[in-house]
Order: sequence, then structure tokens, then C-alpha cells
Amino acid sequence: MKLANLIPAHCEPPPLALPYPLALGRAGLSGFPSPAQDYEGRTLDLNERFVKRPSATFFLTVTGDSMVKLGINEGDTLVVDRSIDPRPGHIIVALVDGEITIKRYELRGNVPCLCSGNPRYAPIPLVDLDCQVWGVVRSVIHEYTV
Repeated sequence: MKLANLIPAHCEPPPLALPYPLALGRAGLSGFPSPAQDYEGRTLDLNERFVKRPSATFFLTVTGDSMVKLGINEGDTLVVDRSIDPRPGHIIVALVDGEITIKRYELRGNVPCLCSGNPRYAPIPLVDLDCQVWGVVRSVIHEYTV
């Protein structure tokens, strides 16, 4: 992972409220929603929804395949919050022996480990390693291309 992939969040992002219809996007078969629901005037600001603490938030582009089973793919953008104390089960961004990595923090017995979401990669026990937690992943932005 290259340091060029780190992008700080704007300290005070300008509001950008986009249309957010009340209708739910059901992934299965359903009845037809009322066309009037599209015009109810509800909006959503992605900064408000995903960036809870702007001064402690940064974005990171993912490289590699170690987190694919956890829904994090190469090219995805992570929203990372430095103000959250990591707990077991959190997905974190850490600097381990000089390399940036994205892993799930787990306790195996009493040993803290960084675990991938790909069975090809073994857990990394945090014993005798230099590890600095940079933040906890709050959201994953996955883009589909046409």
C-alpha cells in the first residue's frame, strides 16, 4: 500500500444534499412503489452520513485481495476514523513493520491478531511486531463500472 493512497477528509466539508427518495431499493421482487414517492423532497448528504468526525477522518484506496470475503475489494475507498478505539471485530488500518495494512482486529486466545478476509493469508499475531493503528474503518465505498 502506498502512502499516496491516503486522502484526508476536508475539515469542514461543504454540505451536498442529494435526492434521497423515501422508496426502499428492494433487491428482490416487490410491488410497484408509488411514483409520487420520488418527489417527496427528502435528501441525503454523504458527508453527514459517513463522516462523523471530519478532523479525525481520512480516506484510503484499497490494494490487494486480503479482505475480499469481508466485502472489501481492490480499488474500494475506505472511510477511516482515527478517533475510534479499536476493539475485537473492528476492521482497522494499521502500520505493521513499516507497511500499511487493512485487517480485522481479533483476539485469538489472549493474543491480539490482525486477520484477513481471505483464507490464503494467515493471521498476523501482534507479538514482537511494531504496530501502529491508524484508525477504524467506518465505511466501504464500492463502485460498479459500466
